[in-house]
Amino acid sequence: MSKHVLAQNQYGKAENRIVRIARKGGEDGAWHEIRDLNVSVALRGEYRDVHLTGDNANCLPTDTTKNTVYAFAKEHGIASPEAFAILLAKHFVNSRSVIREAQIRVEEFAWERIPVPTRKEQHSFVRKGQEVRTAQVTYSETTGLQVLSGLKELTVMNSTDSEFHGFIKDEYTTLQEAYDRILATKVTARWANSAPAAADPEHDWDRSYQKVRRHMLEAFAETYSYSLQQTLHAMACRVLDHVPTVNEVRLNLPNKHHFLVDLEPFGLKNDNEVYYAADRMYGLIEGTVHRDGVQPVIATSDWITA
Repeated sequence: MSKHVLAQNQYGKAENRIVRIARKGGEDGAWHEIRDLNVSVALRGEYRDVHLTGDNANCLPTDTTKNTVYAFAKEHGIASPEAFAILLAKHFVNSRSVIREAQIRVEEFAWERIPVPTRKEQHSFVRKGQEVRTAQVTYSETTGLQVLSGLKELTVMNSTDSEFHGFIKDEYTTLQEAYDRILATKVTARWANSAPAAADPEHDWDRSYQKVRRHMLEAFAETYSYSLQQTLHAMACRVLDHVPTVNEVRLNLPNKHHFLVDLEPFGLKNDNEVYYAADRMYGLIEGTVHRDGVQPVIATSDWITA
């Protein structure tokens, strides 16, 4: 008898790059809209035999999952990353009895329109260089639908209104206390949407995304910060206070350190004007804030490796 036990497992097709052009504006379709996605699919279910004996009878090929992504983009369009992921997740679970759970992760790369006043056709775009939008949908026949939205690579900075002092000091501490410093970070955020929002086919995911993003940025800008941890908490709470369809917010905030340059050797005074921006190493601040009485889900939901 084998002494080994097959534990948690899944499979699928990762990073399916897809660009969907929606041609609108009447019969000539002169007005174009773009959805630019990176879609990853992972499936769980009755896959013991394929691992232990190589029996592929229950195995839906990963190439098929890839083809499904492209076919669904044509047949259903892409209303939003969340809506598209929900369609895919439900399809995989409902179409094959051996598939018990499907998880879809989506990254969206945004484009901005380049307006050309001299022509009615509008089909020129420039890649938007701010954040990458993310979505993760998990659908299970036992636990139902879970929708996590998010963003990453959103770099923000406060050039003042930030301090850091009163911290523990021991024989290895060299950091000087700061009473006026730059606070900069590259935000990675994920938020868990409520069950009613996830189940609502009319839920406006684009509007919800913009609302969460706005409140996070406003909290970052308006918080006089004594630590990046304090700012993290303020950003998450601001979202929960203003977006009732969100139950939980998790933030990953690397401290993008800016150090004052010593200009004294040149006879110059550096009055918080010239900084050196360090990219490594960095402090990494992470935390989750959820509504009282709501069970957190984000930390236990990461079963696709990015």
